[in-house]
Amino acid sequence: SNRRRALSLTRIPTGVISWNVIWKLPLWAPDFSWTITGSTPWSGTYRGKETVQKELMAPLFAKFATRYTNQATRFIAEDEFVVIQCRGNVTTKSGQPYKNSYCYMCSMSDGKLEELTEYLDTELVTKALGAPKR
Repeated sequence: SNRRRALSLTRIPTGVISWNVIWKLPLWAPDFSWTITGSTPWSGTYRGKETVQKELMAPLFAKFATRYTNQATRFIAEDEFVVIQCRGNVTTKSGQPYKNSYCYMCSMSDGKLEELTEYLDTELVTKALGAPKR
């Protein structure tokens, strides 16, 4: 069922999770898209796993001086949707702490993550991260 497929995302271990661990899990659809809400320089939709990696993750992680972690605190799953509430923690190369709170709205299909929409503190993104270097 769709609910069972959505619940497969909740099998990701809760607690502190590194992005490198999540990215290696076989749950990404080939045409996966990641949307960051708001009007920051990072906001927009990144389509395809390769595009997400090159245009979002690589520039983002290049800003970090310490290992990025993400603490999942709540999962809600219904039909093909999973909502994840979590909190990230890292220090940027400029020495600023970047501790953002997130809500990820995920859409699953055939056991794969098709879409992720990220809601976050956009003011903190602008203040701590500035613009991506692409």
